Amino acid sequence: MVSLDGSLSKIENRESTRSVVRYARVSAHKARPVLNQIRNKSVGRADEILAFSERSVSDVISGCLHSAVANAGNNNGIPQEELFVSECFADEGPTLKRFRPRARGRATSIFKRTCHLTVVVSRYSEEELEAFQSRVELRNERKNLVAETDLEDEPESKNKKARSLKEDSGEEDSGEEDSGEEDSDSDEENDEQNEKEAN
Repeated sequence: MVSLDGSLSKIENRESTRSVVRYARVSAHKARPVLNQIRNKSVGRADEILAFSERSVSDVISGCLHSAVANAGNNNGIPQEELFVSECFADEGPTLKRFRPRARGRATSIFKRTCHLTVVVSRYSEEELEAFQSRVELRNERKNLVAETDLEDEPESKNKKARSLKEDSGEEDSGEEDSGEEDSDSDEENDEQNEKEAN
């Protein structure tokens, strides 16, 4: 556990910045599972986890995380892309004691817990940043290859569609010609019947 007396400026020889939310109206027991999910995650990933978390304390932790990132940017000039959550913990704060009236003139106690939330963001090392950059470059190369193959496949698919459309239109034309021949045959039969009736 790292002390809070200002020694958080350097953790494991890394540039670090912290943000603290004091007297948050939530118990430390409820905040710790959410903090465990974002520990050692990049700032972007931690922000996504908190955005989709169903626990109400995630809003308070998200505000604390954004404050720590802003402190790192303003005080140390570290961009958000180079930061990760190196430490996060919840300490118990003072408890507000209230009472609820119950049956037979009794009263039961209510403990309204509070806690102090601390989020520490640190800068990735140069080796880790280089590894991330190489991963991004590989990902971009794969996307470009997929896009190129899609462009090459598009003309063939267009030709196939044009051929199928031509075949469909040819079938429709032949169907129309057949119907025209049938109409002419039926007209001739009607004329013959009319002549017979007239005679």
